[in-house]
Amino acid sequence: MPAGAARMATLTASQFANLHTFLVAARHASFALAAQELALTPSAVSHRIARLESSLGLRLFERLTRQVKLTADGERIFAALQSGWDSLHAALAGGDTLAGSVTVHARPSVAQCWLVPRLAGFAAQYPDVSMDLRVGNDSVDFRAGQVDLALHYGDGSFPGLASRKLMEEWLAPVCSPDYARHHGLLDTPHNLPGATVLHDTLAWPACAPDAEWRLWLDAQAPEVSLPTRSLRFDRADLCAQAAIHHAGVAMGRRQLVQPWLDSGQLILPFGGFALASPQAYYLVHAARTPLPGRVQALFDWLLGQAI
Repeated sequence: MPAGAARMATLTASQFANLHTFLVAARHASFALAAQELALTPSAVSHRIARLESSLGLRLFERLTRQVKLTADGERIFAALQSGWDSLHAALAGGDTLAGSVTVHARPSVAQCWLVPRLAGFAAQYPDVSMDLRVGNDSVDFRAGQVDLALHYGDGSFPGLASRKLMEEWLAPVCSPDYARHHGLLDTPHNLPGATVLHDTLAWPACAPDAEWRLWLDAQAPEVSLPTRSLRFDRADLCAQAAIHHAGVAMGRRQLVQPWLDSGQLILPFGGFALASPQAYYLVHAARTPLPGRVQALFDWLLGQAI
């Protein structure tokens, strides 16, 4: 029997407390944040982890200068503990309960334009499930256990994770009616070089700053040159807002800009959404089955919202 397994057979009550401390510290990827949750000092958390490592004969964390990182053994044990904790929580609640908190990470544009306007419907259907919505363009580390579900815009490649396509996207230039008239753009893409283009420089992971515009021009107007005047943002919704306020022409994503088209604040100067984007929206989560009930409920609800 491996040394770690032999020691596991003789775990005491205090060592189970150490396991819970490890679970919290691994979820936060921080001894300091774990200390806050557990009402301990960071030193106490560190000592509990050290005692657990000694009892198991395993190194669970790499201690870096300003952070801690799970080792391979730490990741393996964390995954097992997290799964067991979810099962225990469900059992104590009388089943896989539709209650508790779900932490969701989304790209800022899809959160602002698509997700947030729909959240009242989820809250009405699942009043006992609270949501912690976090936004950003950074990648998500599901190993830390801080995020249950992510809404990404990309090509569908998520190594080591589970994913499900939520909805497709279509692209077309958009601008304000006044901007289109002033620059002679209506049905005249050849006048585009005289305008200002608005770029989402982080449209999808590792893309070129002008990737969306190059994609559209190559497919829809290959004879038209990309304007030299531009404004750059790191969010598609900011591009659309700038276009509403007559700053230039943005590359519109239908799922995001449709409300502004419906209201007349934006128009499609060169016609409708004829170009399907090579990127799509995906629901992404750690590769564990089954999902906790509250997370599965949100997952299924989001699929029902997609068009």
